Amino acid sequence: MKTLIIIPARGGSKRIPRKNVRIMCGKPLICYSIENARALSEGMDVDVAVSTDDEELENIVKKRGVKVIERPAELAGDSVTLDPVIYHALLYMEKEKGISYDTVITMQATSPTLKKETIEKAIRYFETSGYDTVISAMNKPHLSWGIKDGKIVKNYEKRLNSQELPPNYTETGGFMITKRECVTKEGRIGKNVNIFEIPEDEAVDIDTYSDWVLCENILRRKRIVFRTVGKRQFGMGHVYRCLTLAYKLTGHDITFILDRDSDIGIERIQASNFPLIVAEGESDLEKILAEKRPDILVNDILDTDIGYMTMVNKYAKRIVNFEDVGPGAKYADAVINALYEKGEKLHNEYYGSKYFCIRDEFLEEEPKEFSQEVENMLIIFGGADPSDLTARMYDICKVLHGKHPKIKFHFLIGFAYPYKDEIRDDPDNNIFIHRDVKRVSSYMNRMDLAVTSQGRTVYELASMGVPSVVLAQNEREAEHVFAGIQNGFINLGIGKNTDALTIISTIRWLIQTPRVREEMRKLQLTRDFSKGQERVMRIILDDPDEEE
Repeated sequence: MKTLIIIPARGGSKRIPRKNVRIMCGKPLICYSIENARALSEGMDVDVAVSTDDEELENIVKKRGVKVIERPAELAGDSVTLDPVIYHALLYMEKEKGISYDTVITMQATSPTLKKETIEKAIRYFETSGYDTVISAMNKPHLSWGIKDGKIVKNYEKRLNSQELPPNYTETGGFMITKRECVTKEGRIGKNVNIFEIPEDEAVDIDTYSDWVLCENILRRKRIVFRTVGKRQFGMGHVYRCLTLAYKLTGHDITFILDRDSDIGIERIQASNFPLIVAEGESDLEKILAEKRPDILVNDILDTDIGYMTMVNKYAKRIVNFEDVGPGAKYADAVINALYEKGEKLHNEYYGSKYFCIRDEFLEEEPKEFSQEVENMLIIFGGADPSDLTARMYDICKVLHGKHPKIKFHFLIGFAYPYKDEIRDDPDNNIFIHRDVKRVSSYMNRMDLAVTSQGRTVYELASMGVPSVVLAQNEREAEHVFAGIQNGFINLGIGKNTDALTIISTIRWLIQTPRVREEMRKLQLTRDFSKGQERVMRIILDDPDEEE
């Protein structure tokens, strides 16, 4: 089937002057449609021509090896429709080539986000469907209104949510595929017509400056893959950090990859509605990466080895690792270890609390006023609590109640804690259980004292100025040096190795010494976590403005 692709491109434009030759993300706007058309000609019997009235456009097109058809002045005015322009170009090409085309495709120069693969699918659909004409369109249902007999009237029968409304197709200008016999000076659309629906991010037709800005943002978007882990022995900190970043990287193409045994992590990512791929092993992971070819791969899986990093480097353009002190770390483009302090940045390493990604909710809440009396105490050990420190503190709080009957003990239980149904409210001992809390900050900023593990929660407590006793979940967590007295924490080491008497006596000492708690609070509030997300996103996106 012999096909002619015609790209109409005038030099004049009223709303965006000279838009077809303006630079869009590093190249003239018209180059995007030229590249798509030329890519199609590699696998199909296709000729490509640009119809223009502009010398500068002509030079740009010829430089890229594409045929230019000089448009007559009478077809270059503002009021001229595309139909006679396409007809003129078709007759010109048929005369020059001495052939008759079977199919004519109009591709606008103003659809730079349209992908070659989408046009290929549309052509295959046209060739097999039997339609005279197939037009690119976007389905965007809306409750709309019109005018009838001079009055505003509704264009719908019943008010429904947008996803329940009937289709509302809008032409995008991306392409029109039609049979040769349908192309005349007056039109290009045959009697038997259908639309080919394209994604919203490929449907932008540049007509205004806001369209231009939107296209630039779409073209700059990155394919970002988060590979993370969420299972009981590792907790949920890795998953929550990745989600925090994913929510901030608005506009980019985000995908999560978790291994099959990351059961609790899979559950949480599914609830977030981000695209998720479950890998069945490293060979399956390699196949996934070979298909995705991410611009950026974020590894939040703790230590990596050389073999793994060698494999992922074959498919990802940029690799950023979190909390990686393994031998594979040196093969990453950047390693962010916010939970460790090593002073100066060493080549690809970023250490220290300045790179901690605190959740947005903590940037919106304000710490409560300091209280001389401890009225509310928080117990929080993360989403999974792998060492079951919750159960230990549940018994300890009953003992503390006997000495301090006015204190309320608030347990925040994570959704992945396996014994959450066994821990219940105990009003007689002022113990209250809060399960899978959606906004942790709204609890923290009401607390006078806390007991926690040594992961990301200590940073959140510091941001709310809550003096805290720390019990590490394991040896690796105990290496995180932020949770020390220098930052307003009493660290009792690994929780399972700390006896109940020590925990009780430490908590009671803090309850009875408000001056110590006040000093701890002051130390915590000297830390500023507000720029951590921004710093980390700059590193991930390889932004040269990332501050030292």
